[in-house]
Amino acid sequence: MEKRIFNFNPGPATQPLSVLKKIQREFLDYENTGMSIIEISHRSKDFTKVLESAKSRVKRLYNLNNDWHVIFVPGGASLQFAMVPMNFLHGDNFGEYVNTGTWSSKAMEQAEIQNKNFRTAASSEDKDFSYIPKGFHVDSEAKYLHITTNNTIRGTQWNQIPDVKVPIIADMCSDILSRPIEMDKFGLIFAGIQKNIGPSGTAMILIRDDMLALVPDNIPTMLSYKTYVEKNSMHNTPSTFSIYCCELVLQWIEEEVGGLENLEAFNKKKAQCIYNKIDSSKGFYKGTAAVEDRSLMNVTFRLPDKNLEEKFVDLAFKKGLGGLKGYRSVGGIRASIYNAMPMEGTAALADFMDEFKKNNS
Repeated sequence: MEKRIFNFNPGPATQPLSVLKKIQREFLDYENTGMSIIEISHRSKDFTKVLESAKSRVKRLYNLNNDWHVIFVPGGASLQFAMVPMNFLHGDNFGEYVNTGTWSSKAMEQAEIQNKNFRTAASSEDKDFSYIPKGFHVDSEAKYLHITTNNTIRGTQWNQIPDVKVPIIADMCSDILSRPIEMDKFGLIFAGIQKNIGPSGTAMILIRDDMLALVPDNIPTMLSYKTYVEKNSMHNTPSTFSIYCCELVLQWIEEEVGGLENLEAFNKKKAQCIYNKIDSSKGFYKGTAAVEDRSLMNVTFRLPDKNLEEKFVDLAFKKGLGGLKGYRSVGGIRASIYNAMPMEGTAALADFMDEFKKNNS
């Protein structure tokens, strides 16, 4: 009998147990090949089937037409911070960014390093990134608007995608495939798969044809989106294991959960379970995000003092609730409740919060 905790780590993060067990069963002999998935050729029929299935599942889940391409790129989302301006900003072209925390700030830094033209359309830095800016203007001449749809560190999420006249490029690392979205607003979506749809090391990118057409031919081969589309993510050897795991998680979303509408309802129920404990604690637990901008993926809160926060994390782990320590630069508590976190996990955390408050008030 395996011993597993409820894993609230922010990424790499908890994965569906049924998926992990299938990986375990298939690891030594994938589909009667006599080889592990990490041993078969990336150009074999067996792996091509995995790759094409993953792409097809993403397109079905998001209702994407043939204008969209699904590609897998090494380097995680941090590489995408650099690839986006490298591929789309040239000469006098400029992009606009909404700064909602650490990861959007890092994306802007990568544009600045390359001497690309960009503007800050809006920022929530004035209140420690505790809210999502609203009512801001985006220049219609911009090549794109960059947003981070869910902010893992501060616990905020874009619950309404803005209406703008330019394509939105979205960093969806921590809420990819967690809910239905209005895909016609986006030109490109990227996400490191290690939070919601697989292990670390690979980014999944959804890119529309009109954005792909903007990419010039003088981009370094491995940094050009055209390379990954034209070579079907296999210009060089991709992370076959990551893509295989991702396909299994996508299968879980599509066939076991029943799609993104069901998953969104499930994620809302889990999040509300914890937010209810925060809101009813009479100030013992204090949420760090504006109520209207609370994340369904990362619930962040503080306790009356740092000593209590350390005690909370230590005692929680002893009770099988791991990964609750807040991000190193902000402290506090963070419960990452991505797609694969079961309802039993959030219920166990909610019960622990009641117990801890009773014993430490």
